[in-house]
Amino acid sequence: MKLIKIAALLGISAVSMGSPALAIEPIPGSITFGGQPMSMLMKAPIGSTVPHRFFDRYGQEVEETYRLDENRNLQLIDRRIVSTH
Repeated sequence: MKLIKIAALLGISAVSMGSPALAIEPIPGSITFGGQPMSMLMKAPIGSTVPHRFFDRYGQEVEETYRLDENRNLQLIDRRIVSTH
């Protein structure tokens, strides 16, 4: 409850993960790093999720989750480090 009061005092509103205020920025290796992919996901239902695993430039295995929005763009909604070397 205190966190909500502090957020209200600071003018921070509660927003979903898909909002620009809390958006996760793509990193090298992310599907959307440098923009949306050229091919669109036409058969996937809107709102479906797409997993993506890759190794970042530090050798860490990264797992990202994307959600397909109503414009058929992938929105990065989650990222976690799976393993480190």
